[in-house]
Order: sequence, then structure tokens, then C-alpha cells
Amino acid sequence: MSTATADIGLIGLAVMGENLVLNMESRGYTCAVFNRTTDKVDAFVNGRGKGKKFVGAHTLKDFAASLKRPRKVMMMVKAGKAVDDTMASVLPFLEAGDILIDGGNTHFPDTSRRVAECKARGIHFVGSGVSGGEEGALIGPSIMPGGDAAAWPAVKPIFQAIAAKVDGGVPCCDWVGPEGAGHFVKMVHNGIEYGDIQLICEAYDLLKNTLGLGASELKDVFAKWNTGPLDSYLVEITRDIFGYIDPETNKPMVDLILDTAGQKGTGKWTVDAATETGTALTLISEAVFSRCLSAQKDERVAASKILPAPVVPAFIGDKTQFIADVEMALYGSKIISYAQGYALMAAFAKAQKWELNMGGIALMWRGGCIIRSKFLGNIKEAFDKNANLVNLLVDPFFAGEISKAAPGWRRAISNAVLSGTPMPAMGSALSYFDGYRTARLPANLLQAQRDYFGAHTYERIDKARGEFFHTNWTGRGGNTTSKAYNV
Repeated sequence: MSTATADIGLIGLAVMGENLVLNMESRGYTCAVFNRTTDKVDAFVNGRGKGKKFVGAHTLKDFAASLKRPRKVMMMVKAGKAVDDTMASVLPFLEAGDILIDGGNTHFPDTSRRVAECKARGIHFVGSGVSGGEEGALIGPSIMPGGDAAAWPAVKPIFQAIAAKVDGGVPCCDWVGPEGAGHFVKMVHNGIEYGDIQLICEAYDLLKNTLGLGASELKDVFAKWNTGPLDSYLVEITRDIFGYIDPETNKPMVDLILDTAGQKGTGKWTVDAATETGTALTLISEAVFSRCLSAQKDERVAASKILPAPVVPAFIGDKTQFIADVEMALYGSKIISYAQGYALMAAFAKAQKWELNMGGIALMWRGGCIIRSKFLGNIKEAFDKNANLVNLLVDPFFAGEISKAAPGWRRAISNAVLSGTPMPAMGSALSYFDGYRTARLPANLLQAQRDYFGAHTYERIDKARGEFFHTNWTGRGGNTTSKAYNV
């Protein structure tokens, strides 16, 4: 029988699993590893893990026996059925008080279900979002654990040791909340990531189409932007991408890549949560649908031969000013992306009765993760000042920043509309900003229409809120009204 020497065990030696366990070992922890394909265990222990504190196991029985109690088992497997199958395989070898952790991109309702199922067996289940990609997993990711809080004291030292550090050593990892809260926050992170990526792509498209900038010039633009308010991981890697030359053709690699985007579902889940809570998640929704439209490549190519593009004269304005306008459009839209993401978290936390530390989440995203950026520090400060902040846009700092960005943002979007350059995310972000700052929207007419054709009723500005009225618009209707869902 194996001796219990390992501090934590990991199942799933794919890219993220390998790098996470190497990170743990580098922090002084002895780690047991198991993979359904046992050849991977041997290859890892004798390869990247050679000479290090790893215990390779070929059976789950030996794997569990090698773990100190309470056993801590982290699964890094594909979300969905693979998680349930792995749980079914490993649970027979665990005992009451042991801890099972899902570190994959799991849909949060599945995590809530698994927390309850494991609790019934005396097992503590943790659903933990992990962000940072391959490099982050190895040197310090952002980690967002939630689930059974009884597990946190045992897991905390390991997770905070391997997490990215900011502000002189503060780990980008803290307890998020109950049930599926950890995976929910990771889902919103990924939704904001969808938005950020789409915004950057639109800025690139506008600069390329309007000014004719090539990859080398775009690299310089993004390098400069990364020294200002847009300082972030995604702007940084975009700079690097524009500078990468394909060794086969000696052309910029970005120009050789087919314009069809993939997705794994986390963006869609974020949009689903928004519709469930009635949250105006317009920018992230457009980012998801933009990927869907990009996938219709053949259809778009055929349409381009039928539908005319506007005839646009060559740009004769101030190039420097235009680039600055696009920077402000990207900056203003990015603020909207985070504002909408935080609004969704607040709405869902209220619905689920979760206590989410919004400032703490900003801190967790400050380092290690894909959406890490300079102004996450400002988001933390905003929630530190006002834990009940209803929207980032009304925080004094962000209200000032978005007001400064607005003139250039409007000019950039106007140019895009006239030139026929699609700006689904930036355009929807500006519309959200204008809608949010408008005291009276045209929904009064909308309500009149709904009442006209469906007797859905309306409220009046000269009566108390919550009192509903119906008009017999045609003279042929009755007094019967229809109850409806109100956002």
C-alpha cells in the first residue's frame, strides 16, 4: 500500500493540470498525479516532473492512498460529463471530511448540484475558477474558489501560495462564496474577456480600414496604448501578435489567419445569466454574436459580392488624433464591459442570496488572469469606498474617465458608421452609456404599444409607482388585462 505523503492530488494531466501541479510543487508541496491514460502519468513523472516531489499513480486506489488527510483532490478535466464521471470514479476512495475540487471551466449550476451531492456523503466540494492560461497556471494564476466553505481552511494555503501576487504580495485568490459562486465569477470573467477581445478587434479593424495601418504600425500603436489607461494583458499580447512574422512567408502572422472565431460556451452562459436576471449585458452579448457571425465565413464572402460597401474617400484628417479617438473608444467601451459584468454579478448574487465581495473579486483579477488590467485597481477602490455601488459608471473616478473618453469615442464610432466598418461591441457600449445616462427613455411608447395589442398595462408618471393602468385604445376592448414579466 502507498504511503500517505502527498499534500494534494491532481487528476487530469493536460496543459493546465500539468502546469498547476508544477506550480504547487515549486511552492514546496508534494503532489500526487493521476490521469485516465496512465502513460501520461509516466511521461510526466519522468519528464517535466523528473527529480521533483511527485507521486505518480496508475490507479485511483493508490492515488487516494498517497494523500494526507483530509485528502485534497483537484480535478482538471473537461467540463460536463467528464467531471461527473471522474467524481464517480474517485469518490469510492474518499472518506468523510475529504475535499474534492473542480478547477475546470464548469457551468456554475453543475457546481451547485455537486456541492449538494458531495455534502450528502460528507465530502467537501469546491468549484474553483482558474484563469491565466498555460503560463499563468505555471507561474501564478488568478484563482476563484467557491462551494463548501468548510474546505477553505485546508485549501487556502495551497491556493494562495500558487496564485499570482499583486500589491507587494497579496494573492489573487480568496474565497468567493457558496454553491457555484466561484465558477459563476469565473464565467463572468470569461464574458468580460469575450468583450475585451472583441473591442480590441474592432479597434484594429477601424485603424486598418480607415488609416490603412499595417501590422508593424499597429504594433507601435498598441505598444503606446499599453503604457496608458489601456495597460492590460490583452493589449500587451496584441502588441506582440502584430510583431510576429511567419517564418515560412515572411509576412505578419496575423494577416494569414482565417477570420472565423471559436468559443467554448462560457460567453453564452454569461448571456444566459443576464437574460435570467434582466441585466443589460449588451456589450458581452454582441461579442458572443460577433463570433457567431464570424463563423459564417462562406455566407459572408458570398454576401460581400452582392451587398455594396459605402464609397469612402481616402482619409485626409489628423492621423494622430484619429488614433487617439480610437484609443478613447476602446477605453470607454472597456469600462462599459466591466460595468456590465459587475452589474450581472450583483444581480445574480442578490437572486441567489450570495455574499460576493466585489472589491475582492477585482483584486483576484488584478494579476494572473486574462482580463488583468491597470484599472482593476480603480474598481477595487470604487467598491472599497462603496460596497453597495449599483454601477461602476456612477463611481466618481469612472464617471470622470468615461466622460473624458466620450468625445473621441463618438468621433470614432461616427467614422466607423460612415465607412461601413462594423462596431457591434463598441457601438452597443456607447448606446448603453447613452441609455444609462438618460433619465427618460422611449419605453413609454413601448408600454403603450404593449397595452394596445395585449392589454399588458402601464404605469403613469403622475401616479404612484406600482399602480398599473389599461386603456381601451380602440373602443372595442374590455377591461381585462394581462399580467407580464417585467425586467
